Amino acid sequence: MRKTTTGAIARLLGGRLVGTTTGEEHVHGKASVDSRAIGAGDLFVAFEGEHVDGHDFIEAAAKAGAAAALVTREDRELALPAIQVEDPLAAIETLARHELADARASVNPPTVIALTGSNGKTSTKDLLHAILAPVGETIAPVGSRNNELGLPLTVLELTETTRFLVLEMGARGIGHIRHLTNIARPDISLVLNVGSAHLGEFGGVENIALAKGELVEALDENGVAVLNADDARVAAMASRTGAHAAFFSRMDDSAEAYASDVRLDALARASFTLHMGAHAAPIALTLTGEHHVSNALAAAAAASAAGLSFDAIVSGLNAAEQRSPGRMQVSELPGGVTLINDAYNANPDSMRAGLSALAILGKERYTVAVLGEMLELGDGSAEAHRSMGQFAAENGIDVVVAIGEEARGIYEGVTETRGDGDGAVYVESLDDAPAVLETVRRPKSTFLLKSSNGAGLSKLGESLVHAWGAEPTMAENAGEKA
Repeated sequence: MRKTTTGAIARLLGGRLVGTTTGEEHVHGKASVDSRAIGAGDLFVAFEGEHVDGHDFIEAAAKAGAAAALVTREDRELALPAIQVEDPLAAIETLARHELADARASVNPPTVIALTGSNGKTSTKDLLHAILAPVGETIAPVGSRNNELGLPLTVLELTETTRFLVLEMGARGIGHIRHLTNIARPDISLVLNVGSAHLGEFGGVENIALAKGELVEALDENGVAVLNADDARVAAMASRTGAHAAFFSRMDDSAEAYASDVRLDALARASFTLHMGAHAAPIALTLTGEHHVSNALAAAAAASAAGLSFDAIVSGLNAAEQRSPGRMQVSELPGGVTLINDAYNANPDSMRAGLSALAILGKERYTVAVLGEMLELGDGSAEAHRSMGQFAAENGIDVVVAIGEEARGIYEGVTETRGDGDGAVYVESLDDAPAVLETVRRPKSTFLLKSSNGAGLSKLGESLVHAWGAEPTMAENAGEKA
C-alpha cells in the first residue's frame, strides 16, 4: 500500500477507530488475511471464517510487525491499532479501488494488465512477470489470486514505484469478471481461451465466452485487448470493445505475435521462433509442455502492448522459469524418478495438454499418469473422465492411476481402450494412493499428477516429493522400460 494512516483508512471506509487507535498511525505495507504473511507496516484483515476467526490472530500479526488491523468487532483488548468495519471484504475492495485510483493520478502511473482464460492464466502471468520485472517494479503474485478476495489484496501491494500491475481474473459465472474490473479497470486485457473449465457452473461454453469477454468490455478507448486468434470465441471478442485489438497465434502470420518452427526436446520443453512485426528471434522455454507456446505468445503480445521492446520480450521469455507451484512443477528425485505436479487445477483441455507432454517423455521413460477428479464439469462429467482415460491409453501412457469417485471413469476409459485392466489402477481414497504408487514406481519413470485443486492431488505430489526424496525405495524387481 502507498503510505497512509489509520485515520485516512477509517474515513475512506466509513469505519470506526477502536481501542487506543489515534488515527495518526502509519500504514505503508501490503494487506493480508494471513498473520503468517505479515511484514512490517502491513494491514492485517481479520476475517471471521466458518472454521477460523482472524480476530484470534491479531496478536500474532502485531508480533510480526503489522501496523494496524481491520476488525468487525471490539470484544477484546486489541494488540494493534484497529479500524472497525461492517464488511471486511467490501472494505478491502474499496481500499484497493482507492489505492489504484491514487496510483493512476500520480506522475508515473502503473500499467494494469489483466488476464483471463479457461487454461493457462497463472503460467502466462508468470511469463509476463519474467518479461516485465527486469524493466520495472512488477506486481504479479505467485499462485492464483484471481477472485474477489485475492485480487484486491494484490492491488494493495502497490507502491509509489510500481510500474506494472499484473492481475489474474477468474470467473465462476457471468458478472464475476465485471465485478473484478470495477475494482481494478485494466489498461490491457488479455484473454487466452474459452474452454470447459467450470462448465457445470456456467451452464454452457457460450456462457463462459460471455463471462470471459467482460474483461475486454472493461477497457476504455485507449486500452488494448490482446486476444487469441486461434480461438474463434476469443477472437470474436474484438467486437465487444472500442479499444484496439492485438492478436497472438500459433499459426496466423498476420497476428502481432506468432510462432513458427515449434519443436519439443526430450523433456517436452518447447522451442520456437517468435515473430513480432519485422522482428524474429529463437525462444527456448524451460517450461514443460507444448501448450506453453501459446502462453508465451500471449505474454509477448501483452508485453508489447505495455510498451516493451522486442529484445526485452525475447530476453524475458528465454530466462523464464517455473514460478507458481502446482503448474507442471518438475521435481527430480532419487532413482531417476521425475515427478511433475500439475494438480493445482484441471479441466479436459488442460488434462489433455499434460498427458500430451507426458507422452513425449514416454519415448525414453516409463510413464505413470496419476489422475484425479475434474470438478465442476456438470452433466458431462462422466463422459469427460471416460474420454480422458481413452486419451491416456491411446497416447501410450504405461500406467494410469485414477483417484476418486468421479475419476473411476478415467479407469474405465483406459480398460475399454486397451481391452483389459493392464496398466490401469483405480484408487477410491486419496489416503490409499501413496501405497499404490509405491508399487508402480521404478527407475527412469516419470509421474504426472493432474486433477482439480479440490481433489487434493497437489498436496499428494508435495508429500511424494518429500517421502521419495528423503527415503527412496524401489520395488526390487522393477525394470526399466524397454
